[in-house]
Amino acid sequence: MKELRCDVAVIGGGLGGCAAAWAALRMGQQVVMSDPFAWIGGQMTSQAVPPDEHPWIEGFGCTASYRQLREMVRETYWRSYPLTRAARANRRLNPGNGFVSALCHEPRVSHAVLEEIFRPYISGGQLRLLLGCKPVSAQVNGDQVQSVKLGGAQQVEVTADYFIDATELGDLLPLTGTEYVTGAESQAETGEPHAAAEADPHNMQAISWCFVIDHCQGEDHTIDRPAGYGRWQGWTPPLKPAWGGPLLSWTATHPISLDPVTRTFDPIEPKPERGPMDLWTFRRIADVRNFSEGAYRSDIVLVNWPQIDYLDGNPLECSEEEAEGHLEGARQLSLSMLYWMQTEAPRPDGGTGWPGLRLRPDITGTSDGLAMAPYIREARRIRGCFTVLEQHVGLDARMALTGEPAHQVRAETFADSVGVGAYRIDLHPSTGMDNYIDVSSLPFQIPLGALIPQRVTNLLAGGKNMATTHITNGCYRLHPVEWNVGEAAGWLAAFCRQGGRTPREVWEKPLLLQEFQRLLTQSGVELSWPDLQPL
Repeated sequence: MKELRCDVAVIGGGLGGCAAAWAALRMGQQVVMSDPFAWIGGQMTSQAVPPDEHPWIEGFGCTASYRQLREMVRETYWRSYPLTRAARANRRLNPGNGFVSALCHEPRVSHAVLEEIFRPYISGGQLRLLLGCKPVSAQVNGDQVQSVKLGGAQQVEVTADYFIDATELGDLLPLTGTEYVTGAESQAETGEPHAAAEADPHNMQAISWCFVIDHCQGEDHTIDRPAGYGRWQGWTPPLKPAWGGPLLSWTATHPISLDPVTRTFDPIEPKPERGPMDLWTFRRIADVRNFSEGAYRSDIVLVNWPQIDYLDGNPLECSEEEAEGHLEGARQLSLSMLYWMQTEAPRPDGGTGWPGLRLRPDITGTSDGLAMAPYIREARRIRGCFTVLEQHVGLDARMALTGEPAHQVRAETFADSVGVGAYRIDLHPSTGMDNYIDVSSLPFQIPLGALIPQRVTNLLAGGKNMATTHITNGCYRLHPVEWNVGEAAGWLAAFCRQGGRTPREVWEKPLLLQEFQRLLTQSGVELSWPDLQPL
């Protein structure tokens, strides 16, 4: 087995991992970063999900490096794509004009940008990037991780002073014996208004296997009937409260009101308005109107809709065989949704099915048009020095706690802030058959204590495995927050290594914390919000 020695090992090359590696590299550290897929960037690339972002993202509420990433995506379109004159002149170009983000774009573009960012570090020998590799075991001495073994495309043992777990599922936590939690905590444990009556470590948000489509009018691109279609055709999820209709239909629960609503979908004459009720424009990643006439046959749409939320289980805390079964089940559900749209879905003109809907494997970088990886919403979470609760960030919970009205109440102020984020507490239907939990939250800070395990001294959370709860994961799991968490972990590992400190010392000692926060501020990390309204 090959052995590698570095200063900081980033295990997982998703958004948090990329941000962590970039921060450590800018501090002069020797870095190894691994990822099991061919593309780095995680939910923005291999999972194919355009960034879910808050309404202030263009001016405030993310790190300078995340803003640089976004601008490099736009520059790629301005430089390389056949844009219309108006689109080329638009300094806030949104290639897809999708609803979820001011920057809905193709996943391979953000992957190319991340490759561009890391290319000089790879050429200079400061970064070793190991693709197709996942952690399989770890060597631990007491409270310190000594090394992590990677398997897959390469068999490598990585030894480092600091390890950042930026895997999508928190894979290093069980391998290193780091204490963690999964699933839903009980209300008795957390006191959260929306926590479950009873804890259930297997009750997690659904995973989704996303895919990309366009529409070729007059052509037939109908896929073979999926092997799992009989399982999903006509199936109504037994959710609490009720879902409101078959999963494979245009009827679904509204995430906030929980009332049944019928979503619109029309690839031939798309609705001009954008919004979550119109599925064609919801996560559209290429709006044909932004490109020169004839350059695109139709819009290009990323399918990440409630209909592909897989509820039968989660690839966590189960055997490898069971995990593979759940992943294949998620794939079959997504293919079944496409097949239903091609053959049975009711059209506005009274007909059924759009056989011209076409998978786009060239967009996802795969052979079948599905994303390289499933979209993971919820991972293992460290038992941290501090845990973020609904009482810290939820609008109603904060109002009940402080007695302040909605226009005055603010999220909890964290003296150890290492960044900011903003998103509703948005939990998709879960494997415990809970329907949406989607409640208003306040623009929030990211506390340093939530990145540091209670016991292990040289392992840091680098993404969704930070110390949130099942509830608060719903607002801390999105793209810019995951990036900020990873970036803070990268800066912290380098800061501790250079100064001979431990992360816990930085968290506990005010002067060290202030020194670290100055480093973050100088590096373009925003630590607090101006006064803003809740989401």
